[in-house]
Amino acid sequence: MLEGMGREQMRAADEDRRQVGDQLRAALEEGRLTLTEYDERLQGAYEAKTYADLDRLLTDLPNAAPIVPAEPAATPVATADGHSVRTAWLGHIWVPYAKAVVFFTVIWAISWLADGDADFYWPVWVFGPWGVVLLVRTLAGLAKDEPRRHAEEAEHRRRLREHKRDRKALQARAIAAGKLPAKPTKEQRKAFVAEAVARGDLPPKPRKPAT
Repeated sequence: MLEGMGREQMRAADEDRRQVGDQLRAALEEGRLTLTEYDERLQGAYEAKTYADLDRLLTDLPNAAPIVPAEPAATPVATADGHSVRTAWLGHIWVPYAKAVVFFTVIWAISWLADGDADFYWPVWVFGPWGVVLLVRTLAGLAKDEPRRHAEEAEHRRRLREHKRDRKALQARAIAAGKLPAKPTKEQRKAFVAEAVARGDLPPKPRKPAT
């Protein structure tokens, strides 16, 4: 279906709009755009439907790079991603355990060397039951697709941090432009954010992934 279609007619994705927003923000910080121009173009970026719509927002910015459509992910990549998700989750479960094993083993070894006598390896009373609990949790988590949920929650937290950073930057520019008081109230901040989202200057707050 896309073979006879040029890049300009292809539909843009949210990630493409975000990349254009980043380039517009850089242009604002470099002084190439005024705050009003930045606001207008940012709104245009979030309203853009095609790559041609996005290109028009960057044509007069010398350091801006055109957005390249991402290639569809191949099956091997998806498999590797699933493996990395499981690896990250297993690290989240087992790395603290491994660190504790090393820490208490070092303490036991120092005590053994100081006494000059081979003491019983007492850390086993801690690591044994703890390891059994983690093993049960690991097997149950893999069966219930816990690695995927863990990855989705981590991505959600990352997007929340990014949204908070963008919101604060937008509020700071509004204060500098006199659109907000120097110390806005909570109600003023909420109203400002709601208006910014309605205009397309700020994306909506990311929603928590469904469990």
